[in-house]
Amino acid sequence: MEDVMDSAVGPHFSGLRLDSRRLSSSSLPSPPSANGNGTTEAAKGFASPKADGTRQPFVIGVSGGTASGKTTVCDMIIQQLHDHRVVLVNQDSFYRGLTEEESEHVQDYNFDHPDAFDTEQLLECMGKLKSGQSVNIPIYDFKNHRRCSESFRKVNASDVIILEGILVFHDQRVRDLMDMKIFVDTDADIRLARRIRRDTVDRGRDVTSVLEQYGRFVKPAFDDFVLPSKKYADVIIPKGGDNHVAIDLIVQHIRTKLGQHDLCKIYPNVFVVHTTFQIRGMHTLIRDSNITTPDFVFYSDRLIRLVVEHGLGHLPFTEKQVITPTGSVYMGVDFCKKLCGVSIVRSGESMENALRACCKGIKIGKILIHRVGDNGQQLIYHKLPLDIAERHVLLLDPVLGTGNSANQAIELLIRKGVPEDRIIFLNLISAPEGVHCVCKRFPRLKIVTSEIDGGLNEEYRVIPGLGEYGDRYFGTD
Repeated sequence: MEDVMDSAVGPHFSGLRLDSRRLSSSSLPSPPSANGNGTTEAAKGFASPKADGTRQPFVIGVSGGTASGKTTVCDMIIQQLHDHRVVLVNQDSFYRGLTEEESEHVQDYNFDHPDAFDTEQLLECMGKLKSGQSVNIPIYDFKNHRRCSESFRKVNASDVIILEGILVFHDQRVRDLMDMKIFVDTDADIRLARRIRRDTVDRGRDVTSVLEQYGRFVKPAFDDFVLPSKKYADVIIPKGGDNHVAIDLIVQHIRTKLGQHDLCKIYPNVFVVHTTFQIRGMHTLIRDSNITTPDFVFYSDRLIRLVVEHGLGHLPFTEKQVITPTGSVYMGVDFCKKLCGVSIVRSGESMENALRACCKGIKIGKILIHRVGDNGQQLIYHKLPLDIAERHVLLLDPVLGTGNSANQAIELLIRKGVPEDRIIFLNLISAPEGVHCVCKRFPRLKIVTSEIDGGLNEEYRVIPGLGEYGDRYFGTD
């Protein structure tokens, strides 16, 4: 039946509509999404990091009429976000269990009314998930219209939480939890056909009772509660799971938000390497105090190589045409020729091999800064290429803490004639205080890092950090 009705509906635009909205001064622009008119508009910004440096999860609300394809859309988003931990929370899990009297007259009970849901418990569970706690989600028995008293679904903290349900946009308190709101807009006839199939096959109901319930409760509730909540959506997807263009754009937007630290929005010249489970796994290993020195070196080198490659991508290039072995023309690019590395001794020397592996024959200079306590430093030694003023400089130091040593090194490079916008500072981890310190003083310099940590403690150590990097890398701890 669904295939027949699909063909009868005719073609739909495979795009998405992003309703314009007034952004507060604290909101930040999101990557553009195409609407039906080919224009672009902005969605809501990403949540801030918590005090311990971990990031609040990105919460997506997915609403729409009954059987509109919400679950299909959610599943497709989850499949494409394979580099992140994603969890799906169904509003249906929070149905209130019917009393014996209500069960006797279940045909008169409106399951599509907001009062049918335990919104307070939903808010409690979502609040815990947003704060990084695991929760037990109730399991609802649709045949007996009661919760399974002894069974729960344990949901752990995740990078992305998808909250799906017909009325997830109805209550403002629930809406306020969301970073993105998606409304799945599907033709009413198709939704009815899907509802009949689902309720008869999965929930043991007969067609007559399904149609009666649809006419008495489902359609009126859609008109009264679901459809009016469409105005709150950031993104409207026609045709649900069949709209691959819309879902691809949504996933692209989410990936961008997940990989973008708030400091990258404040300072456009700060770049964080896009995270994957591989990168997080390597960070987990090198931050573990029990790791052996050989393993620490191995996984640090892998991460440093990624940072160096990312940093090289910010260098200027020129177009270059070559002839391939097949005699064909290939239009490519030529690397920046005037380049050198400068390591801040001694931790920065751990990054030299990765740079040499990426840039054959590159010159590398040295800067030694002696720290006097934690609030001052003294330049002790430097040896730099004589023509460094003509080069782009990759400044190497695995940890950006207070930013004092970095500023001292950058000032030296500028005194030697290196333009500020030709310096790229590469490091493994950065503290927000260091990022602020360097970027405010040198706004045209670029910083490339693999992770921005929570901050500095009272001893000016990066937290959670990875300890004294040089000692751990060179085995002198």
